[in-house]
Amino acid sequence: MRFSARQDVISITPLNPFDRFEDGRPRVPDDLLERMKLVEMEAAWKVLQKHGYYYQFEGNWVNLHPDRIMIGRAITATMVPARPDLDDVVMAQGKREGLEQHPNRWALNAVGKDDVLAFDIFGKVQWGCFLGDCMATAVASQGGAGLVIDGGIRDPQGIYDIPNFNVYCRGFDPTTGRDATLISLNGPTRIGQVTVLPGDIIMGNREGVLFIPPHLVEEVITTWDKIQTYETFVKQRLWEHKYRANQVYVGDVGSAWEDGVRADFEKWCKQRRGKKRAS
Repeated sequence: MRFSARQDVISITPLNPFDRFEDGRPRVPDDLLERMKLVEMEAAWKVLQKHGYYYQFEGNWVNLHPDRIMIGRAITATMVPARPDLDDVVMAQGKREGLEQHPNRWALNAVGKDDVLAFDIFGKVQWGCFLGDCMATAVASQGGAGLVIDGGIRDPQGIYDIPNFNVYCRGFDPTTGRDATLISLNGPTRIGQVTVLPGDIIMGNREGVLFIPPHLVEEVITTWDKIQTYETFVKQRLWEHKYRANQVYVGDVGSAWEDGVRADFEKWCKQRRGKKRAS
């Protein structure tokens, strides 16, 4: 058993096209994270499905801020129901690795700028609240974007008041965390029906949470740019009553448009590019 071992992280993320953090996690560039904030979840899902990633979305959360978009790089952590002999093994391994404090804090201490903690606490809410407003403040103060916790939290009002931060959890409870053992930090973890790897890009909005492999991030953004252009044109022409829905919602991103609609779209795109250059 090792926690957040660089070579282990590298070995399970071989398709990463970017640099890596010191802990081995893929380092999706900051500018791509900013562009991801504009992407609609359905566009991202379209790319994941195309590549055979069918189980990357998890919904039905308690979402503290449905109005906020959360984008960040995953730090993964996994807990299991406690047993004393395993607790002893974990503590001894942590000591060998120089990890400080209790294992419940190891994942929180690892959070940096634009990180999101993906924490599997096997859905535990009562006596499963390993995070309250003080620990959430610690994560936010280290630059973390939020947390996805398959378990409970406490002090939700205090967490709600943290700016530019969000939490997805399974429920609230005044109890603290106990009777669970950390077995993995920055290894594969399970959040609902999703297998999450360290460095995945976590996208959260009012729908739920999507987990995007780093090697697909650029394709997600490129696909969204195309879809956004298409949808802007379609919505504008519908409001102008120039076309009916069955004339523009044909094929995949207008692939089966009639020649007149396609010509109109190409002319509209040229005019739009000209306006952008002029501004």
